[in-house]
Amino acid sequence: MAKENYGKPAVYCPLIKASVLIKSNMKIIRSTDTKQIGTYFKRLINTDNRAASIVKGILAAVSKNGDKALVTLTARLDGFKTSPKGLIVTKKEFTEARRTVRPEIISALNTAKMNITSYCKKQKTAGFTISSGKGAKTGMLIVPVDGAGIYVPGGKAVYPSTVLMNAIPAIIAGVRRIIMCTPADEEGKVNPVILAAADLCGITDVYKLGGAQAIAAMAYGTKTVRRVDKIVGPGNIYVAIAKRMIFGLAGIESIAGPSEVLLIADSSANPEYAAADLLAQAEHDEDATCIMITDSAEFAKKTLDALKRQKTCLPKSAIIKSALERGCIVIAKNLEEAAALSNVFAPEHLQLMTGKNAKLLKLIRNAGAIFIGNYSPVALGDYIAGTNHVLPTSGSSRFSSGLGVSDFVKKIGYVKYSKQALKGVRSKIERLAECEGLRAHGKSVGCRL
Repeated sequence: MAKENYGKPAVYCPLIKASVLIKSNMKIIRSTDTKQIGTYFKRLINTDNRAASIVKGILAAVSKNGDKALVTLTARLDGFKTSPKGLIVTKKEFTEARRTVRPEIISALNTAKMNITSYCKKQKTAGFTISSGKGAKTGMLIVPVDGAGIYVPGGKAVYPSTVLMNAIPAIIAGVRRIIMCTPADEEGKVNPVILAAADLCGITDVYKLGGAQAIAAMAYGTKTVRRVDKIVGPGNIYVAIAKRMIFGLAGIESIAGPSEVLLIADSSANPEYAAADLLAQAEHDEDATCIMITDSAEFAKKTLDALKRQKTCLPKSAIIKSALERGCIVIAKNLEEAAALSNVFAPEHLQLMTGKNAKLLKLIRNAGAIFIGNYSPVALGDYIAGTNHVLPTSGSSRFSSGLGVSDFVKKIGYVKYSKQALKGVRSKIERLAECEGLRAHGKSVGCRL
């Protein structure tokens, strides 16, 4: 789930054919030109060398100067002047946040927490042991990382849901130390609903840090911010680049790109619902991708009419207009072709609003999360249903999954052989070691026998 502008566009052109494209500005394009299709299926890929250079400098400064660099960068980039101690959210600030946030918001956060927790508990797995009965055992240990860091963006909007989505899988995984970084305003205040969400999750180590310097602090560690083993959470281009650059020093869950939705609908769907769901993604930011695929030209027209009506009532009209201009409606030959097109695009969010949802579900191979039926908008997954909204973007659902418990654990294999069991495989090990030119490997077995 991404919120910010991720730089210059690069075109990704899948080899697919469709009969008609209808642009979100209501211009109709009839074409089987794969290049034209690719233009609408393009992804924004970060190619901003200037941003990369800035991030590299920030990482180097924090690595070398620690807290001093954090204070300087926070003053320069966020307008918040403070000492290292002032970067820490205090107990008083948590108390004030609990008092400030409306009870109905706390209630909604609690419901979301309960559902996310239940969902995450189902993801938790135990290790295993395999025994040959001859003194040979192998197995796997499931061990949580020692420390995890959560980044919660500020700026364009406030995301308490992101606190829950990132923290709860780590908690269920058994991570002992969880910290959070989020930017403060020029007065040094963190939005109280963010702190309330952290408090609900039991996260007490929260730092007033944003951007690449927050990622650097969690990766390198300073006197004030203790380093962690895994860093998760969405952010702007500087956060994304910083996560890429520190990977290896700490783990990351993904490099988030702009938000995406692909909706497959037929004439049985409600065009008002379809339009509302496209607009819901469009309001994230100007670079969000909104696509609908349908086998009905009449339904496409009805959806465009609904879009025109609904978008005039929404506050983020400029952002929505820009995002919709990047999106499209594809008229496919049939729903099977629609599923094939969706698999090529590999969306972050996939919605199925057809009379054949069960059949279509079996055809889907690539999606971050799937929302099935007229009454399952993406907003359910964003907030309350329990599935995670930190999802693979930019086509990465072809090979990766949404954030979950498994992102916060390590799988460690173990081997335990008796002397008799080792004797039984000695000759095979020695032969393979000789074959690979690693004679010392074979001798490490032989010397024991």
